[in-house]
Amino acid sequence: MTEYIGFFAAILTSLAFAPQAIKTIRTKSTESISLGTYLMFTVGILSWLIYGILQNDWPIILANVLTFIFAFIILFLKLKHG
Repeated sequence: MTEYIGFFAAILTSLAFAPQAIKTIRTKSTESISLGTYLMFTVGILSWLIYGILQNDWPIILANVLTFIFAFIILFLKLKHG
């Protein structure tokens, strides 16, 4: 049961970044996004992903793979479009 709660939390927290990533891709507008925040956030998510892999903890791995993808897209577009 605990693992199901972990997967549920992983899905919700990861998908929460999808609307921002989609909006950023569509509009290419990154003016209101903080570069420092997304840089630290993306590195933090990558660190959680590595931790999850080392612990073989699938809810942590799933959450952070998905979140890293969305965060990296936003960070990349912020660097590309300013």
